[in-house]
Amino acid sequence: MTKLTGSSIRRLVSLLALGGALVVTGQAGAQDNPRDPYEGFNRTMYSVNEALDKYAARPVAQAYDAGVPLPVKASVGNFFGNVGELWIGANSAMQGKPRDAGTGFARLFINSTVGIFGLFDVASEMGLERFNEDFGQTLAVWGVNDGPYLFLPVIGPRTSRDLAGWAVDSFADPVSHISPESVRLGTSVVRFVDIRAGLLPADKIIDEAALDKYAYIRDAYLQRRNNLIHDGRPPRMDD
Repeated sequence: MTKLTGSSIRRLVSLLALGGALVVTGQAGAQDNPRDPYEGFNRTMYSVNEALDKYAARPVAQAYDAGVPLPVKASVGNFFGNVGELWIGANSAMQGKPRDAGTGFARLFINSTVGIFGLFDVASEMGLERFNEDFGQTLAVWGVNDGPYLFLPVIGPRTSRDLAGWAVDSFADPVSHISPESVRLGTSVVRFVDIRAGLLPADKIIDEAALDKYAYIRDAYLQRRNNLIHDGRPPRMDD
């Protein structure tokens, strides 16, 4: 029997996610939002994700947020942010933004040395802004259409283009190549919990502001992605 390693599990999840995207592309139906043609499927997956979050992810994140001192949480966030700087710089370069790429590489060097392996964000104190770039944005800059909106458990909201970008981002993630497997798994769990803890304040906002949480999250995601792709200057979009 073939042993499932952490990297093989990650690849399996990516294949299943992309496979799910291909399956639903053949199941289009009439929906209210033209960007969300698989709304029935997506709402079902959203409900599954809500259950997983309610009984697993959110309680762990709340315990982490309440029990870990703020300086430690800040260092954890800084460390994982620094881990991603190389790929952020690479995506900036692939998008034809050499200045942003240089900033990303400079941040990586400064925070990995003066910032003690990224535990302290010295680069930001020096005025070097951190950018948010990923391969989904790179595909958009290259002219790839966003495709239909999808929601998948754990992975969350994505367009089909962003789902493909996420698969590439996952492969390029340095954490996915850590050895031994036990360290890789533990590191991935800590990062996931840290990210979920950072989203706790948004839970209350969504609960109070949204009559339809699914639609609220979908529209917010699409607007944010459009804003990121155009570096904060998105063109006006037709309804």
